[in-house]
Amino acid sequence: MSERPTAQELTEAILEFLGGEILPTITDQRLRFRCLVAMNALGIVYRELERLPAEDDAAQRELAARIRGGDVAPGTLARVKADVGRRLAIASPRYLEQYRA
Repeated sequence: MSERPTAQELTEAILEFLGGEILPTITDQRLRFRCLVAMNALGIVYRELERLPAEDDAAQRELAARIRGGDVAPGTLARVKADVGRRLAIASPRYLEQYRA
């Protein structure tokens, strides 16, 4: 149950957008240089993400299967809420504040 798009896929999409659509339209040399610097930084992030081990989501898959099968142990809701909170803290921190309210 890996999140899609992954951080690496997002980084790659941003690089493609900047290089393919934004950079060709920039005529100001200072701004063009800054865009190239940003693209280089994203390239570094992309390569760092490549080196990370793949996320092991076996426990989440098992939990999902048990919930679908009606096997909802005590504490399951708290566990799911904690997982959602961790994901929202990354994907949408502003929404997390509403979620916690």
